[in-house]
Amino acid sequence: MQPLAERLRPATLDELVGQEHLTGKDSILRKAIEQGRIPSMILWGPPGVGKTTIANIIAHTLNVPFYTLSAISAGVKEVREVIEIARRQSHAVLFIDEIHRFNKSQQDALLGAVEKGIITLIGATTENPSFEVNAAVLSRSQVYVLKPLGPEQLMQLLLQAMERDKWLQSKNIELKETTALFNISGGDARKLLNLFELVAGTIQTDPVVITDKAVMEIAQQRVAIYDKSGEQHYDIISAFIKSIRGSDPNAAVYYLARMIDGGEDVKFIARRLVILASEDIGNANPNALLLATNCFQAVTMIGYPESRIILSQCVTYLASSAKSNASYMAINAAQSMVAKTGDLPVPMHIRNAPTKMMKEMGYSKGYAYAHDYENNFATQEFLPEAIAGTKFYDPGKNAREDELRRYLKQLWKDKYNY
Repeated sequence: MQPLAERLRPATLDELVGQEHLTGKDSILRKAIEQGRIPSMILWGPPGVGKTTIANIIAHTLNVPFYTLSAISAGVKEVREVIEIARRQSHAVLFIDEIHRFNKSQQDALLGAVEKGIITLIGATTENPSFEVNAAVLSRSQVYVLKPLGPEQLMQLLLQAMERDKWLQSKNIELKETTALFNISGGDARKLLNLFELVAGTIQTDPVVITDKAVMEIAQQRVAIYDKSGEQHYDIISAFIKSIRGSDPNAAVYYLARMIDGGEDVKFIARRLVILASEDIGNANPNALLLATNCFQAVTMIGYPESRIILSQCVTYLASSAKSNASYMAINAAQSMVAKTGDLPVPMHIRNAPTKMMKEMGYSKGYAYAHDYENNFATQEFLPEAIAGTKFYDPGKNAREDELRRYLKQLWKDKYNY
């Protein structure tokens, strides 16, 4: 059986709840649909407010071929295939869900076909199109803003569901409280209806009394939705980072797959990998930061779906790498010292002396230029006098940093107790 949200998906504008400013009587979008003169458009709004539904209504209304792609799973190849089909058919409507996840080259692939009228583009996005959609594509499209659904509209959806759905009709439902349903759904009609169905099917009483307490208990036990702004988001990214830190590439790539499947921003994932490469690996394997940085650049250029391969390479490498948080601990210790001691004076011999007066005052006097000495090293004090000899960086216990430790010990002898 299809989920409730799919069973109740509106087939006409009159069945759509909310977005009256776009689909109500005499509204711009309704007129365009009724007249069959659909411009290329971007539908911008939060999840579950009707973007895909409006696209489907257009598909049912217009007597032209209609194709659907998801930017999460489709690439330039799939876009070009649809354009070629549309070219042979003279015209087609192409709906791209999550269009903001297309990178510049993927969006550029649409441009020529839109300009020539081969396709009418309908893009759906939860992100501000001014930032996420190619300016050339944006300039050739109408942007329609969809609003979040309020409590009255959410209640209307529940009442419609109980009235129209045969499975719900077979239940003796008493809708006693709705606050938890509304709060968990966050104005997302799809999430609301599917949660309502889950609760109605879980409560084994007659009548089925729906209360806030019952909804919360069932949601906590059964609902596992990856919400980029909710608890699941933070749980999954936490598990992802800890799996890499814990040197488990299998768990790490599993949580990566969870994020990709949930539509997580590819750049968000890549940014976390760059941070982890320094925080948890650091000088134990300096190549980790290089790979993570290149990974970020690559996925920014490539986008989904191909970027999943690049992310997987980086994730499995970082998880399999030697680990050290010594650099992270060093900056923490140094910042703590700065907070305690304030602006300690820099030793005179390592101060800058750009003027004659500064030189006369002793700025840079006695400074030993390291490259003038054997092994490019000269023993001298660099820290302020009040904290001279303080060690902040303690190399980790791994092959690479053991080498650094031996080198520093050779240079500084017992000064820093390496």
